[in-house]
Amino acid sequence: MKFKHWLIFILLGAIWSSSFMWIKIAVQEIGPITLVAFRALFGLLFGVVVILIQRVRLPRDFKSWFPLLLLGLTNVAIPFFLISWGEQYIDSAVASILDATVPLFTILIAHSLLRDDKITLPKVLGLLTGFVGVVVLMSRDLTHASTGSLLGQAAVILASVFYAVSSVYVRKTTEDTPGILRSAVPLISASRTMWLATFLFESPVEMPQLGLTWVALLWLGIFGSGVAFVMAYYLIHEIGPTRTTMVTYLFPLGGVVLGVVFLQEQLTWELLTGAAFIVSSLAIANWEPKKPEVQERQQVTLS
Repeated sequence: MKFKHWLIFILLGAIWSSSFMWIKIAVQEIGPITLVAFRALFGLLFGVVVILIQRVRLPRDFKSWFPLLLLGLTNVAIPFFLISWGEQYIDSAVASILDATVPLFTILIAHSLLRDDKITLPKVLGLLTGFVGVVVLMSRDLTHASTGSLLGQAAVILASVFYAVSSVYVRKTTEDTPGILRSAVPLISASRTMWLATFLFESPVEMPQLGLTWVALLWLGIFGSGVAFVMAYYLIHEIGPTRTTMVTYLFPLGGVVLGVVFLQEQLTWELLTGAAFIVSSLAIANWEPKKPEVQERQQVTLS
């Protein structure tokens, strides 16, 4: 990956790694469906503002709209709800590990459907190394936590499958779509779907009363959705779905690092070992041997 890809990748990991904390805060006061509805709405409003400022031209045919609106369901509404609902019944450490299965599902799907994102030995070793790193990183929390409801675990795993399928679908269908439209248009269908579901299943809808809840919803909407999706979809087209979804390995690492820096939590061997595995996994998965043609050219030049 190029330097700009690494920079966006790390920034995306930093933004999304905080999402689990903000979700935990928000579901203390509002239901998971209401949370996703507000998150999609605030993300959409952010996208509309950017579109108006940049004067981005909207698609005029349904063929261009359909893939984006479908993504609103498969990559936003459904997985957001599944994670928010599942975190009510399982601990964050368990959710982080289950969420780290996204790249494992992605590489299997991408290998079948994409020409330029096939299974390779470096990718497989990188994915497995990163997953081990996540497990090691969260092992301390797992010893003191309950795995919770099987339905809660299944919900997060199913969300991972939806993310994997959606990342490959984005690569195949939105190559010529402006980045802000990839981010904003899916939030139209996501917002409509989740607000309808809110009034059907969480009525009467209660507005948040705590300022911290509003902060959580704004962060999840503007940064965790609007900004993050622009970066994620950009990376999917630049470096492929498999490498992009490895950003999930940074989620638990980012959460633990924030705890050490801002909450004076203890620096443990689990953190150091897990971090070493995760960083190594990124290097391994992105290692590409030199092609024979390049080596031959170098030999000719030297001779």
